[in-house]
Amino acid sequence: MPPLIAREIYQVLRDASLEVRPLRLVGEQSESGVVHVDIEGWRLTLDLDGTHLRHCQHCQCPDGREGTFDSWQRYGTDPVSLLSTWELAQIERLLTELKTAA
Repeated sequence: MPPLIAREIYQVLRDASLEVRPLRLVGEQSESGVVHVDIEGWRLTLDLDGTHLRHCQHCQCPDGREGTFDSWQRYGTDPVSLLSTWELAQIERLLTELKTAA
């Protein structure tokens, strides 16, 4: 099974930023700033610095394929770096709202 590529994960994050796909928290944010989210069966582990999304550490899609930060960095692209400034701001806003509501 081929690993996930950054563009696939970017598309899921983009859809969440447009609120086409719902983003929900899974569990609680760790003290290190790691947060686990679910976007329609896509499980992402995101690294936050306060309220700023730094990068995606891990992702597993509904069909079981996975990707990790190390594999994306090898090709020089993290899914988060593909987000536009507006899309990134929307994801950060949604994460902040979800954390506040929890």
